[in-house]
Amino acid sequence: MSARSKARKRALDILFQADVRGEELPVMLAVEAKRAASEPDRQASWLYARDIVDGVIDNREAIDEQITTFAKDWSLQRMPAVDRALLRIGAWEILYNDEVPTAVAIDEAVELAKEFSTDDSGSFVHGVLARIARSS
Repeated sequence: MSARSKARKRALDILFQADVRGEELPVMLAVEAKRAASEPDRQASWLYARDIVDGVIDNREAIDEQITTFAKDWSLQRMPAVDRALLRIGAWEILYNDEVPTAVAIDEAVELAKEFSTDDSGSFVHGVLARIARSS
């Protein structure tokens, strides 16, 4: 697994935990930063995970608006927390990170959805992110 793939999983963990626990993202990010400092062998994945979470924090309103617009008949609150987190990660990469090709951002989010969410989540995440990509 590449460092960026590991970073996306770490970002997923942070976003998911904050959502489920009702914590603010900056608080969860600070907790993870402290833990990451004690794990120098995981530094490469931590840096990009932090970029993702910081990007979601900085652009959350616009990201959530895109997700809501293109998730036909699904409100953010109705989505599984894992899907919500993955859509935020994928949308951030598509809309705000020019270093990641759109197809890679979508594929990575879909693979994580297949691994960690419902049977239908992979196709749901793919559809929403593909619509966001087409509109940008």
